[in-house]
Amino acid sequence: MIVARSIAELDVPRRGLVGLVPTMGALHAGHEALFAAARAESDVLVASLFVNAAQFGDAQDLAAYPRDFERDEAIASAAGVDLLFAPEHDELYPPGFATWVEPQGVALGLEGDARPGHFRGVATVCLKLFNLVRPQRAWFGRKDAQQVAVLKQMVRDLNLDVEIRVVETVRGADGLALSSRNERLSAEQRRQALAIPRALDARDREQALAILRAAGVEPDYVELADLDGPTLAVAARFGDVRLIDNILLKGAS
Repeated sequence: MIVARSIAELDVPRRGLVGLVPTMGALHAGHEALFAAARAESDVLVASLFVNAAQFGDAQDLAAYPRDFERDEAIASAAGVDLLFAPEHDELYPPGFATWVEPQGVALGLEGDARPGHFRGVATVCLKLFNLVRPQRAWFGRKDAQQVAVLKQMVRDLNLDVEIRVVETVRGADGLALSSRNERLSAEQRRQALAIPRALDARDREQALAILRAAGVEPDYVELADLDGPTLAVAARFGDVRLIDNILLKGAS
């Protein structure tokens, strides 16, 4: 696996289908599922590893985000990634950077309201990665359903020549959606967080609220939204850890 730590070092082989899996590191089995799906369809597989400060509204959350480059590098290599692009912050946001993608539409509401500026950061960094890597396909996880919808909207609206592919949410044995933030949960907080998958399994907003509140969880939101289909979405805090999850209601009776 080739590692590029700068744009100057980023030399993507142009043979066959180039696939991209953007990540912020702290890789886990959910990322491995993305790599596996992308590897199966790509002649050249690129992964990015970049903690995008522009999508964090909370400086403490950014500071607490886990970083272990050597571990992530080993996981990406074992997963068959051909090229790992891991630039420093100033490579993508050089001094004087002042041009942003400001998504509207599906970016409004839910995470867009809870985290002002979040989707501006997501859309801007993904557009930059698409322009730098020039993949034909890029893979994202369904756990971040609103993010996926925002990126599909951006691709459509800006006529980008890339297809967004989606991999279903990967869950632990206890049902909790895998997230890089899970490792910051205490044992008691994780036990309480299991109310989220139980609430989603109800497939009904009012029942989901009741399940969460019965577990002592007051969510940031429990909402129905159209995110590539009718979706029940939840966000809740457990101490200083904020988790999101969702379930697609398509086919529900």
